[in-house]
Amino acid sequence: MHDRRTLITSAALALAALGTRPAAAGESVVPDAEGSASRGDFDYFIGNWRVEHQRLRHRMVGSNDWEEFGGRTSCQQMFGGLVNLNESITTRGTRTSYGMGLRALDEPRGRWTDWYLSANDLSKIDPPLYGRFANGMGTFYAREIFEGSDILVRGQFFAVNASEARWEQAFSPDDGATWETNWVMRYLRI
Repeated sequence: MHDRRTLITSAALALAALGTRPAAAGESVVPDAEGSASRGDFDYFIGNWRVEHQRLRHRMVGSNDWEEFGGRTSCQQMFGGLVNLNESITTRGTRTSYGMGLRALDEPRGRWTDWYLSANDLSKIDPPLYGRFANGMGTFYAREIFEGSDILVRGQFFAVNASEARWEQAFSPDDGATWETNWVMRYLRI
């Protein structure tokens, strides 16, 4: 088990390094989330979870057509709390998908970095989101290109109680003036 954990951790950190790059000249800067970042921020997320997904079928078009599907995830802490990693399995109809979330604490900058790797394309990792925790909620931001448009992405993590957690994703086409929540995950501890 220890060798598998070491292999997964090394691979995840190497992939995460590929997903980071400095902002290019003229590129929009990601806003800093308010709050702080510390080793205990994701302690609530450690363990095994059943996941209830709600996801907009069509994003950024004013749709209210949500799909619901299930999954599960397992999250572990590494490097003395500086890193946490979760493996997710999602079932949508007859299709099963696999993914990995990786969060690392950048203590010098006082923020977390959050990456996602999908087994659908193991040659790339999603752009990182950067964030902090305030009042029990972690708020993370990134810039992405969605269907040809530069958007701001927001992810929010929080514990509802000891047996339930939540994650929400939202997109903004206008630099955070308005947001469209397009994915909600309800985590129920197993």
